[in-house]
Amino acid sequence: MIPRTSMPVLHRLAAQYPVVTVTGPRQSGKTTLCRAAFPDKPYVNLESPDTREFARNDPRGFLATYRAGAILDEIQRVPDLPSWLQPLVDEDQAPGRFILTGSQQFEVMTNVTQSLAGRSALLKLLPLSMEELPGERSASDIDRLLLTGFYPRIHDAGLDPTQALGDYLETYVERDIRQLINLKDLALFDRFVRLCSGRVGQLLNLQGLGSDVGVSHTTARNWLTLLEASYVIFLLPPWHTSIAKRQVKSPKLYFYDVGLAAYLLGAENETHVNRHPLRGNLFENLVVTEALKYRYNRGKRSNLSFWRDARGNEVDLLVEHGPEVMPVEIKAGATVANDWLKGLRAFRDRLPTATSGALVYGGGEMQRRSEATVWRAWDVARMMAELEAAAS
Repeated sequence: MIPRTSMPVLHRLAAQYPVVTVTGPRQSGKTTLCRAAFPDKPYVNLESPDTREFARNDPRGFLATYRAGAILDEIQRVPDLPSWLQPLVDEDQAPGRFILTGSQQFEVMTNVTQSLAGRSALLKLLPLSMEELPGERSASDIDRLLLTGFYPRIHDAGLDPTQALGDYLETYVERDIRQLINLKDLALFDRFVRLCSGRVGQLLNLQGLGSDVGVSHTTARNWLTLLEASYVIFLLPPWHTSIAKRQVKSPKLYFYDVGLAAYLLGAENETHVNRHPLRGNLFENLVVTEALKYRYNRGKRSNLSFWRDARGNEVDLLVEHGPEVMPVEIKAGATVANDWLKGLRAFRDRLPTATSGALVYGGGEMQRRSEATVWRAWDVARMMAELEAAAS
């Protein structure tokens, strides 16, 4: 098992709450993490048909079997179970009694927040971050990481990423979608997912996306929601000084795993990635997701957004800490160009109180410049820690 940054956070939460719910994509390492963190707890896999039927048909008897607590894996497979857990937990609020995992975030979160409000801590686990990968990184590794992505099994077992990610899409993503809705045209949905990858790092245009696929705006929105629920894509909100105005502007679309996005774009080797016209978008996806992993792995919520004005000035990533706003520009090139900083300058003109900016690029040298600190892609966690320290 590759050590996970969130292990101490999971232990801390289990020492404070009777239930801890760990959500995240399929194959992100939730089960491995929970079983390693609590080796003495019984492990119950609700994907197993006989176990699932027992829990559905006799939830009281099922939970009585694990009165002292257990790891209940894929809790969304028995949606009513959190309701039956509530009185059990209220009778005995011993910390760390039950550890729940789930791969469909909206369904899991709805059931947990309704039935176990105040009783369960929440932790999101995404695939591996670069700070968790063993070994030293260099600029020459970037294309390989964009191709491979970060699902633990690919790195643990040295799997061919094209084969593994293709199997992942068919085995997990499409199966989960079918569990959520009655999907009549799988080929059309597959085209929708692939067209989403072609829009990675871009403003979301649901009307145009639906039109390109050949479905209505409503269907496109529903399918996008399903991909969010299954931890395939996420939407980065726009930043504005007015909270209300942030809600009406278009978000940007990213994949939780950049390797899956590269696979959907047809990349089968590093040369394909290197020459792909969307390589810069994939690199941006990599960096934004690394910042998100930094937050989630430490038990925190996302504080990320982006900024774009009517003149086309843009900052790829904003990190907010209370009143502090830290702009981060992202460029895939390996040599810093002066015009890369124009978005940071425009944002500081817009918000003079913003802290000094940062630039994440595809090169191999960290630089302390007067206008911005230049970071390597594999140092995003270090950058986030430094930004947090500056804001505290």
